[in-house]
Amino acid sequence: MQMFEAMIIVRRAVGLAVAAAGMLLALPPIAGPSVAQQGNLVRQGAGQGAVQGAVQGSGQRSASFKSPEAAFEQGMGSWRGGYIEQAIPALRYAADHDVFLAQFYLARILSDSSTPYTDHSGAYHLYRKIAHDHANVDPDDDQRAAFVAKALTALAGYVRTGLPQVNLRPDPVRAVEYLRHAAQFFNDEEAQFDLAKIYLHADGIPQDARSGLHFLSVLTQRGHAGAQAFLADIYWRGRYGIKRDQLRAFALVTVAVENAPEGERVWIEDMYHNIFCGLSTGTRSQAEGMVADWRQKYGRALSTPRYGLGALPPQAQRTCSSGEPVPVLPPARTQAPGGASGAPASSATSTIGSGAGKMLDIGVTRTEPPRR
Repeated sequence: MQMFEAMIIVRRAVGLAVAAAGMLLALPPIAGPSVAQQGNLVRQGAGQGAVQGAVQGSGQRSASFKSPEAAFEQGMGSWRGGYIEQAIPALRYAADHDVFLAQFYLARILSDSSTPYTDHSGAYHLYRKIAHDHANVDPDDDQRAAFVAKALTALAGYVRTGLPQVNLRPDPVRAVEYLRHAAQFFNDEEAQFDLAKIYLHADGIPQDARSGLHFLSVLTQRGHAGAQAFLADIYWRGRYGIKRDQLRAFALVTVAVENAPEGERVWIEDMYHNIFCGLSTGTRSQAEGMVADWRQKYGRALSTPRYGLGALPPQAQRTCSSGEPVPVLPPARTQAPGGASGAPASSATSTIGSGAGKMLDIGVTRTEPPRR
């Protein structure tokens, strides 16, 4: 624990220097690993030890497997097919033999509160092991980096709220340390989004609206739907020193709905509903040009749900209190920001002025160097 804390301090210093220079390293969103990646990651993790007692009590079942790698492949096959009960013992066997991806995906399964297999104690121990064992992996060249960042973010969630099952008391300061490491060292978008909300809400730490708005602005320009919707709400309400701007709020929440992944659409559609119904027809028409401009600049390419197991799209018909129907916006099918490949442009600036095509002026200039 002490060694990891020292490492976090060093990494945080490096991360803060990088952020100050505006050089957050680009990392693609996490996705299901390819067959080749699975093989590499399994070989990296296998045979290095055991996860002792991390997942006790989570659907215990005796099973025998040819090897930890074979157990992992079997577990992932069952999971892809929706047979979670069969996946758990196979993934547990592989995780107990330190197969890296087995630890990660088993933690994901156990942390899901919507299934009968939830075991937050087991998930916490697995995420903690991943974070502490792999906090120093290369964020650019190590295939485990994206998974470590997600583990750090999940671990921060447990630490922030506490977990009575393991006598873990809420510690928002330590949670922020984990998130900063994921956000700044690994450039993880979800960690950056969580940090932005914590900074703005002063959730257990002093408020830092400037940093929170900075993260929201950068994420918005990358096409992050949650950040776009959150920032739209700030424009709509006029909070954190930002002047109320109905046009920007409507343009941004429209793009957010179109960018939203299936699992996030409901709450973002709620926000769109609120803003849409609060505007006159003339104001909506006035915003059409800005919507088209921002859709092109800040749209995100439609992604396919991992393993084809995405949530069913919501079909509710929404109406304003006046009875006016709220249009159902389809998911975006636009080019990702920066080009077809989804990579950011070689030079991007986050200085935001007052023009109609600008985003948010928080006094921060961030210029990204060319990607390696």
